[in-house]
Amino acid sequence: MAEELQRRQVLVTDGEQRATLAVVRSLGAAGHVVHVCAPIPRSLAGASRFARSEHVVASALSDAAQFVDDIRSLVTTCGIDTIIPMTEPALLALLPEREKFPGVLIPFADAGIFSAISDKESVLQAAAKVGIAIPAQTVLADADAAKLLDTSALQYPLVIKPARSVSGGAGERLKLSVQHAASSAELRAILDEMDPRAYPLLLQQRIIGAGVGIFALIWNGELIAQFAHRRIREKPPSGGISVYRSSTPMDPELLRLSLALLAEFSWQGVAMVEYKIDARSGTPYLMEINGRFWGSLQLAIDAGVDFPRLLIDAATGHRPSPVTGYRTDVRSRWFWGDVDHLLARLRKSNRQLSLPDDAPSRLRAVSDFLAGHPDDVSEIRRPGDAKQFLRESVQWFRQLGR
Repeated sequence: MAEELQRRQVLVTDGEQRATLAVVRSLGAAGHVVHVCAPIPRSLAGASRFARSEHVVASALSDAAQFVDDIRSLVTTCGIDTIIPMTEPALLALLPEREKFPGVLIPFADAGIFSAISDKESVLQAAAKVGIAIPAQTVLADADAAKLLDTSALQYPLVIKPARSVSGGAGERLKLSVQHAASSAELRAILDEMDPRAYPLLLQQRIIGAGVGIFALIWNGELIAQFAHRRIREKPPSGGISVYRSSTPMDPELLRLSLALLAEFSWQGVAMVEYKIDARSGTPYLMEINGRFWGSLQLAIDAGVDFPRLLIDAATGHRPSPVTGYRTDVRSRWFWGDVDHLLARLRKSNRQLSLPDDAPSRLRAVSDFLAGHPDDVSEIRRPGDAKQFLRESVQWFRQLGR
């Protein structure tokens, strides 16, 4: 098929996200025409030279209905034939409304499947079924259960996880985050302040160890691409968004288990299966699945696995050759996120950051930040495509001032 016939008019949501920038660069370099929208003007991905246009839309988190209407308007005005929702709120808003976008490709699983795979409680149950280790946990169904909980009977430290990262239901959704408790008193204080929309809650055994990710693209039951990375530094330092990470050789057994887990949900599309490797036993414990593009996507692309391009090719029937090999020990650094990691280490104690007692010292944190690696790659700054780093820097200093 001629290259011109393969070109898509793509709308990518959530232009303020770093993963969106990676998608825009990938699809733009592949010859697709890429448009970006975001709930803010002058977004990170909108600054890329690969973005044909950028638009402001309603927030999918606070006004999902208006967000869908805004996307429908852009589909018409820009001639869009493909939509790539980038965040969980965007997917939760758009996937149930597919019938409002006739003839438009949204290359993700059905709304019901996406909802199921975004539920940490159901994912952990499926993981145990296929033989993946999961942290010991107590499930609190609602605020009433939290009030009745004997917090002194639990083992600490604990991780407090909402079963969903984004609250469900009609109206404004709530973005939910993970918290830590080192004692019964800390847990009770957290539960007393918890928004009722955050339930059910998972009170999990804390796993100390390296974070690893297994990434896959599955289409029509076929594994199209695979990738693995290790987290080196995160924001917050106790665990969260990776700010410095390295591509690693694929662990065949962990890949097998991850694919078996995804198969439990009849998954189709891209996914990240996240684990913590227990530092004492070496056992990989499942943390969660992200059924969407992930924050460190640029690392996979730099290492040789172009997930966005492969997703479009697979979803449009071009049957790309499976990509199973990639360069290892490629290191990707999100500069301003790494600065945030360092500032947190310098400003707060290990206890305040919920770090183990044997965590590296502040001096070591500074040394690690300053030390380079021959295979380091900047996630945001690119030759010939650097305007977005300026936008990000301005936003970072504004947030610092606040």
